[in-house]
Amino acid sequence: METLLYVASVALLLALWIKMKGVDYVLIHQRWIFVCLFLLPLSVVFDVYFYLRAWIIFKMCSAPKMHEQRVRDIQRQVREWRKEGSKSFMCTGRPGWLTVSLRVGKYKKTHKNINISMMDILEVDTKKQVVRVEPLANMGQVTALLNSIGWTLPVLPELDDLTVGGLVMGTGIESSSHIYGLFQHICVAFELVLADGSFVRCTEEENSDLFHAIPWSCGTLGFLVAAEIKIVPAKPWVKLHYEPVRGLENICRRFSEASQDKKNTFVEGIQYSLDSAVIMTGRMSEYAEPDQINRIGLHFKPWFFKHVEGYLTGGKAGVEYIPLRQYYHRHTRSIFWELQDIIPFGNHPVFRYLFGWMVPPKISLLKLTQGETIRRLYEQHHVVQDMLVPMRHLRSAIMRFHQDIEVYPLWLCPFLLPPGKGMVHPKGQEEELYVDIGAYGEPKVKHFEATVSTRQLEKFVREVHGFQMLYADVYMDRDEFWEMFDGKLYHKLRQELDCKEAFPEVYDKICKAARH
Repeated sequence: METLLYVASVALLLALWIKMKGVDYVLIHQRWIFVCLFLLPLSVVFDVYFYLRAWIIFKMCSAPKMHEQRVRDIQRQVREWRKEGSKSFMCTGRPGWLTVSLRVGKYKKTHKNINISMMDILEVDTKKQVVRVEPLANMGQVTALLNSIGWTLPVLPELDDLTVGGLVMGTGIESSSHIYGLFQHICVAFELVLADGSFVRCTEEENSDLFHAIPWSCGTLGFLVAAEIKIVPAKPWVKLHYEPVRGLENICRRFSEASQDKKNTFVEGIQYSLDSAVIMTGRMSEYAEPDQINRIGLHFKPWFFKHVEGYLTGGKAGVEYIPLRQYYHRHTRSIFWELQDIIPFGNHPVFRYLFGWMVPPKISLLKLTQGETIRRLYEQHHVVQDMLVPMRHLRSAIMRFHQDIEVYPLWLCPFLLPPGKGMVHPKGQEEELYVDIGAYGEPKVKHFEATVSTRQLEKFVREVHGFQMLYADVYMDRDEFWEMFDGKLYHKLRQELDCKEAFPEVYDKICKAARH
C-alpha cells in the first residue's frame, strides 16, 4: 500500500511540474522524461507484438497464401486508381512516421495512399540459398529467424527496424560490404506491382533493366511486394580485433588496408576525433575462447561505441568473441550514438541495469512525438548524414567533414561498388572500393548552418563522384541531384512503364520541399 501511495505521489508531482513548465518545454528541454516514461514501454510492446506475429505466421506456413491475397489487393487498388482517372500520384499508405527516415513526407497527404501491409518472411530455401521476404519485414525479424536455423544475410544493416523495402528502394550497408557490396547487391529478384496494376518479377536475366533501376528509386517505378535475397551459412561467433590508431594519415592507410583484405569478413571504423580512431576487423568463428567472450547485446553492457572507445583511451589493441546476432545489432541499443542526446544518462550503469532492456525507443515513435519545434531545432542544430565516397578520397573527405560540420564520432564503413547501369555505380567500368562516412550528432563548428554546410558537403561528394544516402536531408537542386546520380536507365523506364502520371520523380520525394 505504501509503495502504491509513493508511486501515486511521484506521478502527481510530475504531472504538476509538467503543467507548470508546459508540455512544449518538457518535450524540448527534458525530452528524456517523456521518452523514458512513455516511449520505452511502448517500444517494448511494439517489438513483442511484431516478433511474435512474424514467428507464428512463419511457423504456421500461412504467409505465402496471405501474400498472394495481399498482392491481388494492391493490384485492385492500383487499377481502381487508374479507373478513377485520378490526377494525384500514388504512394504507399504506410504512415511517414513509421519509416526510419528522419522526415515525415508531406506528399503522403496529397497522394493516393495504397495500403501495403506486407511484413512477413515468406520462404527460406537453403538449397538455393535465398530467403524470400515481404517489403516491411525488418532486419530484427530476419536475423532472429535465419540465425536460429544456421543462416544469415551476407549484408545485414545494423538497426533492427530497417525494412527490406527501405533497404532495396533506398540503400543499406554493413561492415561486410567491402566483400559483398551494398544491400541491393545481395538481392537476386524483385517482385513488383507496376503503374498499370500488372505484376512483374525481375532478375539479372529477366526484366534486367528494371532489376538494376529499382535500387535508390524510392518507390517511383512500382510497388515492391517481395524480394529474394542471398543467404550464407552462419557461425555462432565473431572474432573481433580492435586496433586504436592515431594520426589521420595512419587512420586512412590502415582502414584502406583492412578493407582490401578479403580475409576480413567484417571491417568498420569509428573515428573519435580528427586524429584518433579504432579500426575493427572480424571473422566468423565456430568456437570462442571462454575468457575472451563479450556478449555485447546484453542490456546491462556499455553501449558499443563507448566500449570501443575504451581501446582508444587504453591505447592497446584487443580481441573479443561476440555472438553473431549481437554483433550484427551492436549499434541498435544506442542508435549508433544518437541516444546519448535523447537520454544523456542512458549509458550509466544504474540506468542500464534497471531499464536497459527497454532501450532503444522506436525511431518511429520518436518521430511521431517530436513536434514541429523539436523538428526545427534538430534540423538547425543536428546532423544525420551518410556520404559515400571513393576510398582514395577518404582523407580529403574526413577533412571536409571536419571543416564543415565537425561531428564526432564518425562511422566509417567500406563497401565494394561494382560497375552497373543503375543510379549508383563507379565512374569507370571497373569495381571500386568506396567508404560510407556517417555523421550523426551536433556540429561543433561555430559557422554551422544546415543548408549552407550540407550543400558544401554535397558539392564535395559530387566532385569526387560519390553519393548521398537519400534517407537524410537533401539540399541539392534537381540539376545537382542528377549530376550526382545516373538517371539514364531510370528515366527510360519511367517513360516505358508509364510512371510519370503514377509516381513522382525520385527527386520530388526526397528533396526538402517534399519533407517536413
